[in-house]
Amino acid sequence: MSQEQFYIAQIGRTIGLWGDLKLNLHTDFPEQFKVGSTFKTDRGELTISDVNFKRNTIRFQGYESIDSAKKLTNAKIYTDLEKTQENCTLNEGQYFYFDIEGCTIVQGDLVLGVVDDIQRMVDTDYLVVNTDASLVEEGFSKSFLLPYIDRYILTTDIEEKKIYTKDAKDILEAS
Repeated sequence: MSQEQFYIAQIGRTIGLWGDLKLNLHTDFPEQFKVGSTFKTDRGELTISDVNFKRNTIRFQGYESIDSAKKLTNAKIYTDLEKTQENCTLNEGQYFYFDIEGCTIVQGDLVLGVVDDIQRMVDTDYLVVNTDASLVEEGFSKSFLLPYIDRYILTTDIEEKKIYTKDAKDILEAS
């Protein structure tokens, strides 16, 4: 059982008199916020009693008044690996960040590096790639950003932990 926690939302200000709170999502899977679901926060475990995605509000059991709900303002909501895989449905060609991190970036027969992190800028995900040591010795940058779009990504093989690319070396050379 994994103990790694993933930050998926932050609770904002109170809305109204009945304990509704603004919900600021940091996940692509809002469907995991269901009535009765329990999440860990930096304030303890909380169980959802109501959620409204049209208004981006949430209410928790035991916090049904404005005064009690104020205690949760700015709390961060976390989930673990098992709950993420259980509650989030991926479409064909979609992957979790934790599946992509650690993958080797390959162009042809050349290993360019390993994905260290993923950053979202506007509506595009960028792989933060730690450049392979042999390329760093040749004078290339220690890391570079690779857009995770069809222009550069050919295929992703999660089982092999490899991402096959085209023209990614051009980005590395320009970094």
